Amino acid sequence: MRLVVQRSGPASVVVAGQAVGQIEKGLVILVGVKAGDGVDDARYLADKVAHLRIFEDAEGKMNYDLLTVGGAVLSVSQFTLYGDVRKGRRPNYMEAAPPGEAEPLYEAFNQTLRELGIEVATGTFGAMMDVHLVNDGPVTILLDSERKF
Repeated sequence: MRLVVQRSGPASVVVAGQAVGQIEKGLVILVGVKAGDGVDDARYLADKVAHLRIFEDAEGKMNYDLLTVGGAVLSVSQFTLYGDVRKGRRPNYMEAAPPGEAEPLYEAFNQTLRELGIEVATGTFGAMMDVHLVNDGPVTILLDSERKF
């Protein structure tokens, strides 16, 4: 699994003109699932996200995690994170998991965050979405379950 994690102020996801998920502050996470990923990948990344120390303390140092600041997550599925553009100009998405495989792992990632005590809002899996956010910092972190160690 691959994540783009952005520290955010207010953020929302709009589908067909309707807001389907929103947060006031926390993290906006774009979630890509690779063919062959499993529940262990989803749980590993959810735990990593929950404990990432990317929120500032009183001295302006990134010492606090999402749980400490009481932030929420806006989780957005995004197969395009596995777009391969090494050959040609059109992305190849062959590494991305098919929807039937990806959606349960996307849901497992979100559910693990909820079990850790984090409020999670989502977009609509497989839909065309407009993502609105105020990138705070900006702070953007890339995480990949293939790079655990």
